[in-house]
Amino acid sequence: MHNNFDRSGGFIMNVLHNEKGQGLTEYALIIALVAIVAVAALTLLGGQIDAIFGNITTELGG
Repeated sequence: MHNNFDRSGGFIMNVLHNEKGQGLTEYALIIALVAIVAVAALTLLGGQIDAIFGNITTELGG
């Protein structure tokens, strides 16, 4: 019984100290943050961007 506890305790310590996938997780969080900022910026500036492209279209005779 004691041997099983030692093995499970070792497994838990291995999981806690295992850093595989840490870089991938960090990159995923950065990409998610960039996506949130991009959506927020487009939401806030969408009307102004539409007006700018409308002016360009008018000036080009479109």
